[in-house]
Amino acid sequence: MKGYLVVEDGSIYTGEVFGAQTESFGELIFNTSMTGYQEIIYDPSYKGQIVTMTYPLIGNYGINSSDIESYKIHLAGFVVKEKSKTYSNWRAEKSIDDLLRENNITGIEGVDTRKVTELLRDRGAQRAGIFSGQQDKREMLEKVKNSPSLVGRDLVRDVVKSAPYVWNVDGKYKVVVIDCGVKYNILRLLAVRGIRVVVYPATAPYQEIEKEKPDAILISNGPGDPEPLRYVIETVSNLVEKFPVFGICLGHQILGQVFGGKTYKLKFGHHGANHPVKDLISGKIYITVQNHGFCVDASSIKDPHIEVTHINLNDQTLEGFEHKKLSVFSVQFHPEDAPGPRDARYLFEKFFAMIENGKKNRY
Repeated sequence: MKGYLVVEDGSIYTGEVFGAQTESFGELIFNTSMTGYQEIIYDPSYKGQIVTMTYPLIGNYGINSSDIESYKIHLAGFVVKEKSKTYSNWRAEKSIDDLLRENNITGIEGVDTRKVTELLRDRGAQRAGIFSGQQDKREMLEKVKNSPSLVGRDLVRDVVKSAPYVWNVDGKYKVVVIDCGVKYNILRLLAVRGIRVVVYPATAPYQEIEKEKPDAILISNGPGDPEPLRYVIETVSNLVEKFPVFGICLGHQILGQVFGGKTYKLKFGHHGANHPVKDLISGKIYITVQNHGFCVDASSIKDPHIEVTHINLNDQTLEGFEHKKLSVFSVQFHPEDAPGPRDARYLFEKFFAMIENGKKNRY
């Protein structure tokens, strides 16, 4: 069916709708990954966003049940240049069209994704909508302009499960994961190293987490604006002096606010699997997986014991810090990859060493 991608600046792109046939609205962003579209679709951090893939052919290796990153799909829409008409892979179980249709997610193909990317690069992230069928262009644009912005919205409550659950029963140490929209590969990488993993929703009070008597805390990735998440900030504030803590992406932004920092919105965010980050401790440069539209302002962090450990080499934004006295560190990128390079998995080893030593372990 004929469809339209309508952007709030008035740009309209014509294509063919696939997946669901419903109208969808969200913040339009682009992802530069060449593979891993299934993991991207399942990443809860895309809640409230329409994702444009810059790689031109998507769907050629199908969808499988092993590489999911959440219990459901949370993104608002999916934009591609060309959806593969066939798929081929020994693990494939269905097409990308089947996946989106089953989950009531609208996609659109045939769009000039290069133009969309240039628009977002030049003007910043925009609100947008995907529409199917013949519709009045002025009415579609009006609907887009009336759709909500990501700024100031708490999207974490929309993606987390309401009750705690156990991911891995056995292990020498227990880690409580504060779920802000956790990707499953974070949980897999903890479990594969023999960690008992218990997942608590971000809405859980710190007293419940303390009752678990964990050996450490991990604060996960998640969607949207970190500033309104005062309840998570309060929870983490009551835990950082009692347990080793590792923050990833939104978890990093939460910790930044715990230590007095402020966050701000990036022009078009960092979304993809090819972002260079420098580790200031070792001097090494890593290619990282990233998915965030907000960032911690390093100059705003008030705690004098915070040390910047990582910076983004594209725009010099803050990518990681650690506390010199507390067993706390965090990174803005995704060391669990899925999809993307595995360069940053060494940070899980740092976390495990910190748990074993019971104190901060420099790498």
